[in-house]
Amino acid sequence: MLPFFPGTIRRTNPFFFYEAMTPLTTDNPLVSIIVPARNEEISLRSCLESLVTQEDVDFEILVVDDGSSDGTAAIAGSFSGVRIIDAGSLPAGWTGKNNAVAQAAKVAGGEWLLFTDADTVHKPGSLARAIDEAEGHDAALLSYSPEQEVRGFWEKALMPLIFADLVTTYPPQKVSDWMFPVAAANGQYLLMRRETYEAVGGHARVAGDLLEDVALARLVKSSGRRIFFRYGADAVRTRMYRSFSELREGWTKNLALLFPHPRALAAYRALEFLLIAGSAGAVLVSAAFRRSATGAASALLLLSAGTNYWRRIRRAHFPLSASLLSVLGLPVFSYLLFRSRFVHEKHEVLWKGRVYGSPASPSASQVRTSGSS
Repeated sequence: MLPFFPGTIRRTNPFFFYEAMTPLTTDNPLVSIIVPARNEEISLRSCLESLVTQEDVDFEILVVDDGSSDGTAAIAGSFSGVRIIDAGSLPAGWTGKNNAVAQAAKVAGGEWLLFTDADTVHKPGSLARAIDEAEGHDAALLSYSPEQEVRGFWEKALMPLIFADLVTTYPPQKVSDWMFPVAAANGQYLLMRRETYEAVGGHARVAGDLLEDVALARLVKSSGRRIFFRYGADAVRTRMYRSFSELREGWTKNLALLFPHPRALAAYRALEFLLIAGSAGAVLVSAAFRRSATGAASALLLLSAGTNYWRRIRRAHFPLSASLLSVLGLPVFSYLLFRSRFVHEKHEVLWKGRVYGSPASPSASQVRTSGSS
């Protein structure tokens, strides 16, 4: 099997544009692409198809099979040049994903490490452009927030809400500015210099952290190194969840860790729904009973609340249909925020068939398979 895929390139713009090809020199950095996979047979093939066809950059692909019971390993093995690594048994104090990627990082040969999820699909040429962009910004860590595919009702109703509040909590401009302490990254696309990865301690430093991407970003920024973070629809897309049960499990794991005051945010979003729905209902009732004064006041309230809501939601970069539908998801978003906080307080966070203690608790090192005692 080939250890990496050589390419050719001539850079004409340090960020986006590429022209006629010239041979790469030996100075071209090798990128190790690390894909952790636990029962990912639905999405892994599309992910690898998009990775093996990357051009104009030298890379190797390492898929880490984290105890999969489906066809994940067979799919990875069907791609020539893809190296399969067994994650092995889960050590005490580690999450499954952190252990998996750490095993791959130990044997990876790249000067750059790209950690990317099995449910991502990468645009042609995106890896070469990402390296150029990281080097152009002198970034030790580059992370893209992928374009989010949403298809079912719950995906459309909830995902724009969550990502809109993420943009507010972690503004990309401030994340990328060394003058601001806020740090963030998206584990679906996290590109790091190996020197930086080793200097900050890698995944061993955040072994039990369920929000390892943000934790790594904080380590990098606190070390004085630069982060570059942006919305990356031009580079990568993903469909995170395919059912409400998957969505509930995933965001229950993450929401209480992503937002500093999840209960307060839950209450605020529930009140926002009552305000929008209540004022809309008042407008309709006033029109039906011809109460012009009440109707006018309700319309003004609806316009104000709706405008503020719309400005926030459109920052999340979702299709118009999903943005419009998302107002119906506000009560469920509130429920998920409360549920996430409650589950973390109980120290029983379910993810991918394993139950973890809250990272902030003494039971953080306790991991058991779902259904076991």
